[in-house]
This record gives sequence, C-alpha cells and structure tokens, in this order.
Amino acid sequence: MASSRCVVGDGSSRRLAVCSVRDTVPFSSGAQLNAQLENWLAQAQPTGRPARAIIAPHAGYTYCGSCAAHAYKQVDPSITRRVFILGPSHHAPLSRCALSTADIYRTPLYDLRIDQKIYGELWKTGMFERMTIQIDEDEHSIEMHLPYTAKTMESQKDELTIVPVLVGALSDSKEQMYGELFSKYLADPLNLFVISSDFCHWGQRFRYTHYDESQGEIYRSIQHLDKMGMDIIEQLDAVSFNNYLKKYHNTICGRHPIGVLLNAVAELRKSGMNMAFSFLNYAQSSQCKNWEDSSVSYAAGTLMVH
Repeated sequence: MASSRCVVGDGSSRRLAVCSVRDTVPFSSGAQLNAQLENWLAQAQPTGRPARAIIAPHAGYTYCGSCAAHAYKQVDPSITRRVFILGPSHHAPLSRCALSTADIYRTPLYDLRIDQKIYGELWKTGMFERMTIQIDEDEHSIEMHLPYTAKTMESQKDELTIVPVLVGALSDSKEQMYGELFSKYLADPLNLFVISSDFCHWGQRFRYTHYDESQGEIYRSIQHLDKMGMDIIEQLDAVSFNNYLKKYHNTICGRHPIGVLLNAVAELRKSGMNMAFSFLNYAQSSQCKNWEDSSVSYAAGTLMVH
C-alpha cells in the first residue's frame, strides 16, 4: 500500500505533505492519473447547478473513483476559489477537529496550497488541535480527495487554496458548534466544502452485520439501510440523521463531517438561505450474499444553493 509522507521542506522552510493515491490501480505517472480522472468525469453528468458542498467517498480509486466523479462533476471552477476538505479521523483519537501543520499538499498533478489566512481564523477560535506529522501521514480521508480537487480546479490552480480539516468523534453538541462556525464559510459562494465519507462497512471484519431479511439478499439490505440515511441527508435534517445513526449504528465513517455540514446548513436556513441536497450515485465494493462476505458502500451527492 502506498502511503502519504509529510516532510519538512525541500531546502526551504515550507512544510510539505506528499500525496500518494493509495489502494488503487498503479498510476505510474501524474499523466496516467490525470487521464483516469478525466475519463471518470467525462462519464458523469452535470446537474446544471454549481455545488456549494459535495459528499464523496475516500476509498481506493479502483473501488470508488467512478462514484466520486459524480460529485466532483458538479464543481464549478469559475466560481470556486477555496476548497474546505472535512475528513473523518480513522486512526487518531480526536474529540475535536484538527488542522494540518503543512503549508503545501503535493499531489501527482500539482501542489495544493493550504489557506493560512483561514487556518489562522480557525486557530484563533480555540476549537482546533494540530495534527502531528504522523497523523497526517496515516490518514487517508483527506488525502484521497486531493487529486480530484486538483483535477476539477486545474483551470484556477494559481488562485486555489485548500482548507483541510480532520474531524474527530464529535458529540451532537460539538457537531452543532462546528456547524455554526463553518456556516459563514459555507455561505460564501467562493468556497466549496468536500465532505469525505464512505457509507456502510458491512461484514465480520468490520464487526457490523445488520441484516433486514425482508429486503432479500444481504447487499440489498445494505443498500436499503444506506438509502434510509441518504434520504435523511437529502432532507438536510441533522437531528434525524443522528437519530438514524443511534438506531441502526450504520458504519458511515464520515458521519461526523456530514453532521457538521447538516448543522451548518441548519444555521444558514435560519437566515433564509435556501439549499437543497441530492445524491447522484451509489455503489458497493461488492455484493454481499453470505456472512463471510464484506463490502463498503459509496455515495456521491451535491449541495446546491437556490
């Protein structure tokens, strides 16, 4: 498995995080990766409205690259200048959110600059921790969105900045607190929010084997379970989404970044902003038919402002 590496400088004082596309087909060059991203994006259809936020998966591109394209197809680089990437922490035990110590995320396509002005604003709130270099190395939930971000924004790469945020295991009240904080950034049409999440992780290796026999095969039960959660997200209802998770314990790894987004939307709705969310694609890594099988689900969707 390829891994990201964070190194200090390259003869300069800049801190770099080097992105490697892990768990995917072997891209021998940036050109090969670029061609594959172009192919997936060409197969996806635009909705006609630019995304203010997207939900997209973070697994290996072999499994979810095609699905993710349906979300990234909705990004309008003529509008967007800054991309917030909210990814769940898979390894570090965080109860808050954390910011990177890097200045640059280096991808196979081109370097992405972290917006230090926005980082400064977030840091001043006292609500954030700093990722260690090791955490930045180990975490893939942000990393896997860097090539797609670079690709969709390549026409504006000289102006583009990113705001990577690692989201910990937040309580409902903390999701609301961070949602309120990020709402002013979500209100700005120059900003795009990328919410990094896979959906159900099913199987004994994930210690999750919920099965509703009335749905037929196991994979259909998984799809039904995911679609229940997706329908609630489309309703932009943070409370109902948390209740759904407490009832079914669906292993949606990006549930906390999703919760932050839903709470940010709720805050903006108080001031009359009209927003709508729509899922555009759903996929599973494999179709589970017996108890020895396992799968991960992926969904791609877009938040639009009317």
